[in-house]
Amino acid sequence: MNFLKKLWKIYYPVILAFFSFLYSVSLWFSGQQLEGVFVGIWVPSILALSIVIRQRKDDK
Repeated sequence: MNFLKKLWKIYYPVILAFFSFLYSVSLWFSGQQLEGVFVGIWVPSILALSIVIRQRKDDK
């Protein structure tokens, strides 16, 4: 269980971005292209925000 907590703590932005990507693809292929594009924009936003948060942690 400790291993999973460490894994989640390190890779949670990548996991969340991946689920966002899957949701975007599912929206696109279900016929909701505009919504799929909107959700697809979340992927780089999640990753960029995680980079900013990690940089702020390293500054302290």
